[in-house]
Amino acid sequence: MRESDRYELSLYKGRNRRLLYEWQQLEQRLAHRHDIVCKPILRNQHGLPTAYLVDYRLRSICGVENMEHLGEPGAENPPIFATDFLMRIDLPDGYPSVDAVPVFRFLTHDEHGQPISHPWHPNIRYFGDFAGRVCINMPDTYTDLAWGVERVAQYLHYDIYHAISEPPYPEDLKVAAWVIRQGEPNEWTVF
Repeated sequence: MRESDRYELSLYKGRNRRLLYEWQQLEQRLAHRHDIVCKPILRNQHGLPTAYLVDYRLRSICGVENMEHLGEPGAENPPIFATDFLMRIDLPDGYPSVDAVPVFRFLTHDEHGQPISHPWHPNIRYFGDFAGRVCINMPDTYTDLAWGVERVAQYLHYDIYHAISEPPYPEDLKVAAWVIRQGEPNEWTVF
């Protein structure tokens, strides 16, 4: 029995009904996936999740070699791979509304402040103050959290990415430039 099955959807309204629906969808859709583990980490007064930790246990790019020479003419930056990535999903107080979209963010440090692998992908911020932020919160394509979690798995597999510097712009322009100049020509994004 899944944990969310202990709650009856018909007993809730508004935000709480949506929170329970999202939780049930996540548990149902991810039940048979061994490469994605999702668990609630924060709950509201009704016991319904308002934040999740998603553990992607799959092989993906987590950086490149010779990072100090990234973008320099003639520099070669082969990918570095990792097999475990942690993403946090936060549902703001106004969720679900167009002004309060879920926030998907890969963790770049563990609970002790030590750096951990985070994805090297043009639609996930790698550099700067917002490192780890995932560009997925598009109201015109968003359906539910399970869809978002599965879409990020497609990002990590490099099945989906937007690296061209035009609308909708990539989340990280340096990574996008690497994808176009080195990743695609060397077939490093095919693995």
